[in-house]
Amino acid sequence: MIIVIGTFRVPPSMVDVARPAMEAMIAASRAEEGCIEYAYALDVVDTGLVRVSEKWRDRAALEAHLRTAHIAEWRAQVAALAISERDLTAHESDEGFYI
Repeated sequence: MIIVIGTFRVPPSMVDVARPAMEAMIAASRAEEGCIEYAYALDVVDTGLVRVSEKWRDRAALEAHLRTAHIAEWRAQVAALAISERDLTAHESDEGFYI
């Protein structure tokens, strides 16, 4: 399993403007083959900080995700939504290990 974890920033004044694009990205990603989990969470204390959590069946599923039309659309909207400080990291995980 591949786990992607990270953050990005949206100016607080743009959170409501960015929400429909984020919702569309989440819905399309969750519908993909190989997507186990895909979520964005707005930080309660740090307004505009969006926490990203993704789980993919394997690296091939993640790589296919990165080639989708909705990823291209999301990337095209990044500047208009003033998204910054993107920090995402993919980790390989043994799905049988739980804490």
